Amino acid sequence: MGKLAVPEYILNKPGPLTPAEFEKMKRHASIGAEILSVIEFPYPVVPIVRHHHESWDGSGYPDGVKGDAIPIGARILSVVDCFDALTSDRPYRPRMPDDKAMEIIADRSGTMYDPEVVTTFTRIQPTITLSEHWTVATRLDKDALTAITAAALPGSEVLAARSTPADIAATTDEMLAVYELARALGGRWQLSLSDAGDIIAKHLRRMLPISTVVFYIYDDDTDTLVARHVAGDGQRRLSDLRIPLGERLTGWVGANRRTIVNSDPTLDFGDVTQSLNPIPKSCLSTPLVDHRSLVGVLSLYSPSKDAFTEDHKRIAEAVARQLTRTVLNAQYFEQDRVSSLRDPVTGLPNAEHLRRLFAVAASDDALIDDSVSLLVVRIDDLRGINDHFGRAAGDQAIRSVVGATRTTLRGADMLFRHFRDELVVLLTQTDANTSDAVARRVRETTEQIVLSPQQVRLAVDVGAATVPGDGCTLSELVKIARIRFRTVGQNGSAHREKLLVH
Repeated sequence: MGKLAVPEYILNKPGPLTPAEFEKMKRHASIGAEILSVIEFPYPVVPIVRHHHESWDGSGYPDGVKGDAIPIGARILSVVDCFDALTSDRPYRPRMPDDKAMEIIADRSGTMYDPEVVTTFTRIQPTITLSEHWTVATRLDKDALTAITAAALPGSEVLAARSTPADIAATTDEMLAVYELARALGGRWQLSLSDAGDIIAKHLRRMLPISTVVFYIYDDDTDTLVARHVAGDGQRRLSDLRIPLGERLTGWVGANRRTIVNSDPTLDFGDVTQSLNPIPKSCLSTPLVDHRSLVGVLSLYSPSKDAFTEDHKRIAEAVARQLTRTVLNAQYFEQDRVSSLRDPVTGLPNAEHLRRLFAVAASDDALIDDSVSLLVVRIDDLRGINDHFGRAAGDQAIRSVVGATRTTLRGADMLFRHFRDELVVLLTQTDANTSDAVARRVRETTEQIVLSPQQVRLAVDVGAATVPGDGCTLSELVKIARIRFRTVGQNGSAHREKLLVH
């Protein structure tokens, strides 16, 4: 449970952890205990979880306790946990034989592990069989899980209490107001995310016990969720907070497209939590998804512990579905105000325009009968041209590639300036075989370009990718197309001319 707060790249790293990465990994013990502390177990689970990485000699974590001060359950779990880890396949090594794992555990007796626990485990380990384990697990599974689930519910009196007819009528009216509001904001009104967010937050506060509303928007380029608008308490401290996708609370919700109820806001805010007034004590976080694409996450924070019920969860999820298009349109309007959608050097639509059109072209409705493909066209070492011959020559190189590429495209194909040295061609109603044929034409045409008067022959890479075979998001397709730079040579040859050939 605590590893929800550990970045994926650390959990799956194939090599040794750096000291900084190990510090982040160590947090899983205390965070796991904190998550489980809200469950009223009939036995002391939380101390076992918190202290299962303490060492017999006091060198462990998180508290550095030693000897008999470590709960006996944690001392047992640490040995069993080690044995399980050593005899399982991991990203950084294959599994070990049982006898080798037992040698390592014996070597650590008296330093990491309680000698008595090691002695006992050594004696009984050969008698523990997988079939016996599963027989016990099957026998206990249903009753144990039922008891744990019941203990996890936040207050039986609260959940047992039913809403009054007046409460239901008020919520219904407010939900209808939000639906109508979302339709209006997503249509003819042109509002920034800040303005739209404030309006939406005002209605949410009437239905849910919240003090702060944060609209996290997914940034595809950095793979992070960014707090683009904060309504309520903590605006100054929380604005532009970045959470990597898959990490912390909001990042987990975005990566898994699942709502989390009554989690600890500290998982999102860290030390900043204590500086907020009032201090948030519970969070309801739900994803904003447009078809299959992640738009962002709506996180609602309350100053009360266990503030949200299942009814609140249903309301938040229903509202989020209505608000996704509103958030998208507000983003587009806001971006239009601060940047042009065309590249000044080539006159092509830019990367932002590409993202918008791709979202429409690759939507579920558009893909019922047809595929969508894209080509990535990159000039090798454009920086070298700029350094040797000046910025004007670099701009000429880009414009030359644009002109040559256009001569190979069909009427419905769309060309974009993606990055400094990259173009992207969006090919609607195009399968993988056709996109490969277009890529070959682009490659054959652009490799004939020679800059004048510098007499420099350009080297141009072209790669293709298709929805849904190669991915469903723009970033996935661009990544695959770039990989194919290296797998498709000129006329079947792996040889490429160097860029600066006179």
